[in-house]
Amino acid sequence: MLEYAGSQRAGRREREAPHLLAVVRSFDWILVIGLAALLVVGLWGIGGVTSHAIAGNPNYYLNRQILYAAVGGIALVATALVDPDLYRRYWRVIFGGIVGLIVIVFLRGQAVNGSTRWLNVSFFTFQPSEFGKLLVVLALAGFLAERQSAIGEWRTTLRVLLFGAVPIVLVFIQPDLGTALVYIAALGAMLFVAGTPWRHLVTLGTIVVLLVVGILWAGPAMGISVLKGYQQQRLTCFLHPSTCGKAGYNVRQSITSVGAGQFRGVGPNGSTQVNYGFLPAPYTDFAFSSYAEQRGFAGAVILLGLYLLVLWRSLRVVTVARDLFSAVVAGGIVLALFFQIFVNVGMTMGIAPITGIPLPFVSVGGSSMIANLAAMGVLLAIHARGRASRRRRS
Repeated sequence: MLEYAGSQRAGRREREAPHLLAVVRSFDWILVIGLAALLVVGLWGIGGVTSHAIAGNPNYYLNRQILYAAVGGIALVATALVDPDLYRRYWRVIFGGIVGLIVIVFLRGQAVNGSTRWLNVSFFTFQPSEFGKLLVVLALAGFLAERQSAIGEWRTTLRVLLFGAVPIVLVFIQPDLGTALVYIAALGAMLFVAGTPWRHLVTLGTIVVLLVVGILWAGPAMGISVLKGYQQQRLTCFLHPSTCGKAGYNVRQSITSVGAGQFRGVGPNGSTQVNYGFLPAPYTDFAFSSYAEQRGFAGAVILLGLYLLVLWRSLRVVTVARDLFSAVVAGGIVLALFFQIFVNVGMTMGIAPITGIPLPFVSVGGSSMIANLAAMGVLLAIHARGRASRRRRS
């Protein structure tokens, strides 16, 4: 189990809530500054990438993204000021709520490009599965915290997997393979942080490998296809790019865009890959490719450096968490964030398969921006309560 501040007092819980001022003072302000800088760079990048998207309105997408960031900032402040123990007490409500929302997507959702992932609420269209990246983590962490004395038992591990499989399967059949993979990555991190025995983790890892082999090779060979045609094609192109043909167009254009930026970038006006439509989904799936073409190697280093700073400070939150629940939540959030960054950046350069995962804090989209900022607020809350609790004991 990963060591955290509460490891030696797992059976004891702090009941006295710290004052609001003490909470604010205990925020990780380096994380706050790094996140703010990341948002600024992301908005700067999207401003250039989308400057030619709408004729006569170069700031259309930028203004929308600023609005999403503002709403996400409010969500961050709200979650940062809420005691994480509240989520632990109501994990059943959280789990039922997010599963219910995902089910409603199938009944009332809006289909786009063959996938049903969005719900229309008045003037706002949102994607419940994006918020599920945080809510599923909170719910499963609550389940683990209630059974922390039995974490070494197979029964507990299997029950966590059973609960986690519900939203994973629902998201997978939308179909949204990328988000389902994010849920799986977060679940694995939570089991590790909670102290699940290595024999359990190795067994589960082996089962996952066998499932992947069955889905990608054994199943199709027997005429059984679990993945959609385009999903199978994306994975085939990743594994055998030389035989991909037209299906590899997206990746080839993405790699071309990244290389075209050279060191200093070509700027928004010189971005031929984006402006002439050669690069598909330049504001969402391939936002990093567009950014790299316009801002070059130097801009990419700045962006990736800020990601590294945010991930480093976020990982430190696990070590100062006051209890098992907080540590597990922090571990799930950090791994989910890292997984999204790695896969999105990796797929733009051909080192990861295309999965449709957005680039956190950069890709255009309200659900992803708001959900990720809310998750960062939870991390700040965990850090603040852990620091405040440590000060009271010293």
